[in-house]
Amino acid sequence: MFSEHGSGSKMKSATISVIDATSLGWGTRVKGFVACFAIGCLCSLLGSCLLWVPKKGLMLFAVFYTLGNIASIGSTLFLMGPMKQLKRMFEPTRLIATVVMLLCLILTLCSAFWWRKQGLALLFCILQFFALAWYSISFIPFARDAVKKCISVCLS
Repeated sequence: MFSEHGSGSKMKSATISVIDATSLGWGTRVKGFVACFAIGCLCSLLGSCLLWVPKKGLMLFAVFYTLGNIASIGSTLFLMGPMKQLKRMFEPTRLIATVVMLLCLILTLCSAFWWRKQGLALLFCILQFFALAWYSISFIPFARDAVKKCISVCLS
């Protein structure tokens, strides 16, 4: 049979090849990010075009805009990986932004499908935009401070 040393190195080699086989290369990650982000932008753009459809336009906008934002957020899963993304989303500095953003995504869909309140769907889309922007800039060092400073200068 195998010696203890040989068996251990074969086991280690097999483990490394499994890890290598299941992880995406950097090029594939970037392609996945670009594709998913492009789909998100396309959905948001399509939603904006559908806004002008009589009677159902606002609901279609809310749905496609939300799907676009979900796809855009999902695109970063390719760059960081799902677990790292989830850990970073729920870090103390991003916790409130993440919860508000996810809540706005859910409430937009609820107002479009279950409550059928167009004004509420539009309100949640607007809140969704600001929540996603605040969440996104949390990944850029000192960006939140710069935005706060800019707003305080504009308001004073």
